[in-house]
Amino acid sequence: MVEETGALRSFRHRNFRLLFLANAISNIGGWAQRIAQDWLVLELTGSGKELGLVTGLQFLPSLLLSMWAGALADRMNKRKLLIITNAGGGATAFILGLLVLTHHVHMWHVYVLAFALGAFGALDAPVRQAFTSEMVGKGDLANAISLNSANFNAGRLIGPGISGLLIAAFHTGPSFILNAISYLFVILSLLVIRENELFVEPGEKIKAKASEALRYVRARPDLIAVMATVFFTGTFGLNFQIYNALMAKQIFHKGPATFGFLGTILAIGSLSAALLSAKLDTKRSARFIIAFALLFGALVALLSLAPNFVIYAAGLPFCGALALTTMIAANSYVQRTSDPTIRGRVMGIYLMVFMGGTPFVSPLIGWVTEQLGVRQSIALCGGITALSALVIYGLLHDHLATPQSVKTEDVLESFYEKS
Repeated sequence: MVEETGALRSFRHRNFRLLFLANAISNIGGWAQRIAQDWLVLELTGSGKELGLVTGLQFLPSLLLSMWAGALADRMNKRKLLIITNAGGGATAFILGLLVLTHHVHMWHVYVLAFALGAFGALDAPVRQAFTSEMVGKGDLANAISLNSANFNAGRLIGPGISGLLIAAFHTGPSFILNAISYLFVILSLLVIRENELFVEPGEKIKAKASEALRYVRARPDLIAVMATVFFTGTFGLNFQIYNALMAKQIFHKGPATFGFLGTILAIGSLSAALLSAKLDTKRSARFIIAFALLFGALVALLSLAPNFVIYAAGLPFCGALALTTMIAANSYVQRTSDPTIRGRVMGIYLMVFMGGTPFVSPLIGWVTEQLGVRQSIALCGGITALSALVIYGLLHDHLATPQSVKTEDVLESFYEKS
C-alpha cells in the first residue's frame, strides 16, 4: 500500500489501477497508429498539405462534439459510454489496417476513417476526464491526472518506436491492427470496474444546458485565461505529428524508423514532466500555466533553426517537458476549480477549445510549409504560441489568482445579476 502523500497514491484505488494498466496498452497502440497514419499519408501523396488535412479531419469532431459529450458525461453512466467509444475507435483502426494489408487503401479511406476515429475520440475525452474524479475522488484528482499524463507519454515513448520498426519491416498495416487490439484491453477493464467503489459526489445535479456551462466559464476570467492559453498552445504549438514527419522526411531525408524515433525522443521530456507533476502535484496557478506556454512557444521557434538532425532530436525532450507541464497544470486547474455538478460540461468546453483550432490550422500549416518552407512554418507557429501567452497575461493578469472550487449556483447567479 502506497502512502497517501506519495506520487503513486492514486493506485490505492482498484478501479484506477485496472483502467490505468489497460490504458497503458491502449496508449502504445494509439501512438503506433499516429505514426503509421502520418507515414501512410506521406507514402500515398508525399504532400505536407495532405498530411495537415488528415490531421485537421481527425480533430474536427472535437470542435463539433466535445460540448455535447461533456453534457453526456454529466447525465449518463460514464463507464458504459466509454465502452461504446472504445469499441468504435477499435473498429476504425481495424478497418484501416485491413485496407492497408489487402492493398485496397486510398486517400479517401484515410480521410473518412481519420474523421471517424476523431469522432469517437471527441466523445471519449470529456467522459474519460470526468470519470477520473469518480475513480479516485477529489483528494487524489490532481495526482491521477498527472499519472494519466505519464501513462499517455509512456505510450508515446514506446509506441512510435514500435510503429517505426513495424513500418520498416511490414509497412503500415500491422500498426493499425495493433491499435485495434489494444482497445480490447480498455473495454475489458471497464467491464470489471466496481461501480459501488466510484466516488460519485452527492447532491442534485443542475440540469444546465451547454449554454449555461458557457456562462459559467464566462463568469470565471481565470478559466478564460487558461483556456485561451491552451487554445493557442494546442493549435499552433502542439503539431509535432506534422513537424516531425516533415523534418524527418523533407529536411533531414530520414526513413520511417527515424521518424518513429523522434516521437520516442519527444516523449522522454513529456514523460519526465508528467512524473514530476505526479510527485509534486501542488496547486498550479493560471500564471504558472501562461509562463510555461510562453517558454514552450519560444523553444519551438528556436528548434526550427536546428542545423542538423542530432540537434533537432536533442531539443525535442525539452519541448515535450514544457508542453506537458503546461497541459497537465491546465487540465488539473480546470477540473479542480470547477463545480462537480457541471465539471463534465466544463471539460467538454476545455477539450473543444484545446482541439477546436486544429481542424482549421493543421491544413493551413501543411499549406504554409509548401509556400514558405518547413522551418519557417515551425518558427511561425512557435512565435504565435509565445506571443499569445504574453497578450493573454497582459489582458487578464488582474484575474489570475488561484481560486478555490466555485459553486455553479453562485457563479450563474452572479452572472445573471450582472446581465
